[in-house]
Amino acid sequence: MSKKNSYKIALLDGDGIGPELMNEAVKVLDLVEARNNIKLELIHTPFGAQAYFDCGHPFPEQTKQICDDADAIIKGPIGLSHEASQKIPVDMQPERAALLPLRRRYDTYANFRPVSLPPGLAHFSPLKKSVIGDGIDMIMIRELVGGVYFGNKETGVNDQGLRYVVETLEYDEEQIRRILKVAFNVAQGRKKVLHNIHKSNVLKSSVLWNEVLSEVAKDYPDVEVRHLLVDAAATLLCLNPSQFDVMVMENMFGDILSDQGGGILGSLGLMPSACLGDQKAYYEPSHGSAPDIAGKNIANPYSMIGSVAMMLEYSLGMAAESKNVWQAMQSVFAQGYSTPDLSKPGSNVTMIKTNEFGDRVTDALAKAPSTVD
Repeated sequence: MSKKNSYKIALLDGDGIGPELMNEAVKVLDLVEARNNIKLELIHTPFGAQAYFDCGHPFPEQTKQICDDADAIIKGPIGLSHEASQKIPVDMQPERAALLPLRRRYDTYANFRPVSLPPGLAHFSPLKKSVIGDGIDMIMIRELVGGVYFGNKETGVNDQGLRYVVETLEYDEEQIRRILKVAFNVAQGRKKVLHNIHKSNVLKSSVLWNEVLSEVAKDYPDVEVRHLLVDAAATLLCLNPSQFDVMVMENMFGDILSDQGGGILGSLGLMPSACLGDQKAYYEPSHGSAPDIAGKNIANPYSMIGSVAMMLEYSLGMAAESKNVWQAMQSVFAQGYSTPDLSKPGSNVTMIKTNEFGDRVTDALAKAPSTVD
C-alpha cells in the first residue's frame, strides 16, 4: 500500500484488559507519528460486551461509521466473565453480534498470525530447547470469513423429540482461491515452502480446497507445497515446529492451530494478528479479554503492540518502522523484563507492570534508526 501523510485509525478498546493494552498501543502510535512526520488521527469507539451494556449493541452504529471511515482498525479483546456474559442475549453476545459481523462487513478473509520465538523469548516456551532449536519463525494464514463459522445454522427438535443442531460448512472455489493466492505470495517472499493443512480423507470441503490449490500452484512453480492432514499438523507443531514457515488452512482449522501456536510460544499474549481484506483491515491480539486480571496493570501489551506493528506494515506501508517496533518489544524481554501474566515469581526475570512495559518499548523505539527519508 502506498504511503500518505495522514491516516484515520479506529481504536476498538474492547473489554477486560483491552483498554489497558490499548493505552500502550497509543503510546507507540504517538511516537510513530512523531518519528515519521505523519498525522495519525486516533478515534476510540465502543465495541464488545461492554458496548452492549452502554449502547444497546456490541457493534454500535457509531462504531460502524467510524470503522467505515478509517484507514485501519485496531481491535482490543472482547468478552466479559461468564456471569456477566449470561446477562447478554445469546444473539447479542460479542463474538456473534460484533466480531463475526466486523469480519463480514469488511470481508477480512485473510488472517495472519505470526508464531515468532526469537532467542529473547525462548524461555517462555514449554517446549524443550532441543525441540525449539535456533528459534521458531512461522506464519499461519487462516481463511477468516467462510466455513462452518459463517454457514447456515439450524436448531430444533426432531420427530423423535430430540434436540438437534445443524451447522453448515460451506466454501466456494473463489473463496478458496483468494486465500491460497495470499498464502502463495507470502511463501514466495519467504522460504518458498507452503504447508497446506487439510482433512481431505474425511471432508469434501478439503477435497475441493486441494483441487483449487493444485490449480493455483501452477502460477507459483518456485513454491514447494507440502500437504499435511490437520491432526498430523497439530502433532508436528509440538514435535518439530521449526519445519514450518508458512501454513495455510480453512477457518476452523486455523482457529485451533493458531491457538496451539500460542501454546508453543507459551502464551497467546505473544501472538498479535492481522485480519486483511482487499479494502480494509483490522488488527487484534489473539488472546482473550482476561476479565479476572482487568484493572490490575499486569497484562502484557506485546500482542497489542505487535498488532500495531502489523498495521504499520500492511495498512500504512511502513515496513521499516514496523520492524523497529518488533525489535523494540523483543528487546524488553531480552533485557530480562516481563509481566506477571506471562512469568511466574522465581522465573529469573524482573517483573514490571503493563504501563512500564509500554514505556520500555517506546524508550527502545525512540532510539531506533529513523525511517524518514
